[in-house]
Amino acid sequence: MMPSARFADLEGASVLITGGGSGIGARLTEGFARQGAQVAFIDIAEKPSQALCEEIDATTRNRPLYLKADLTDIDALRSAVDKAAAAHGPVTVLVNNAARDDRHAAEDLTPEAWDANLSINLRPHFFTIQAVVEGMRKAGGGSIVNFTSTSFMLNIGDMPAYTAAKAGIIGLTKGLAGRYGKDGIRVNAVAPGWVITERQRDLWVTQDKLDAHIARQAIPKMMVADDMVGPCLFLASDASAMLTAQTLIVDGGLL
Repeated sequence: MMPSARFADLEGASVLITGGGSGIGARLTEGFARQGAQVAFIDIAEKPSQALCEEIDATTRNRPLYLKADLTDIDALRSAVDKAAAAHGPVTVLVNNAARDDRHAAEDLTPEAWDANLSINLRPHFFTIQAVVEGMRKAGGGSIVNFTSTSFMLNIGDMPAYTAAKAGIIGLTKGLAGRYGKDGIRVNAVAPGWVITERQRDLWVTQDKLDAHIARQAIPKMMVADDMVGPCLFLASDASAMLTAQTLIVDGGLL
């Protein structure tokens, strides 16, 4: 269920979400649209992204702007940022959500596969920030929310490139918070636990694994993508005006 809280400063804000067409990203796109923000999102999958735009427009009358781009192509990424700014004004809220949590054995990982993984899971975070910072400065500030993961905190061993990237996002978050705080730009991270999306169900969820995981949470309830919306809205809004360089763990209390 979407959060009931309303953040007045997000109404009309220029928001950009990477990977905003499916999974957690789709719910973030809807959540910001429900706040009255001017939302643009980047995704490579055109058909589901267009369907999402139709769905959100029907329920909110606030249609998001879909920007097709491959985030591993930095020129295409920069072009998408420019289009978002041209449509809605300088981006003042950036949510770096895009990721791909493929499993891979450490023994089989090639240099090419390592680079390909980080080109999705870490590199776009930095270059999207780089592309929006000047606009945020001119606007007088902004909020950047980077999605990391609790996976590297749990010693999960079957996706080492992914967990390395997710740990790197926290380092990136803290470093750039220190860099841009003087410009009124806050940089924080959200670390989700196991959020059960359609992709997770298709690839990795079994009832036994899910039950065991939920039993370890302080709140013994399955987490869904909607549960990530409220924390992200809070970090994007002026409700967290003096909060930067932090990682907000949202895992039902497992950690």
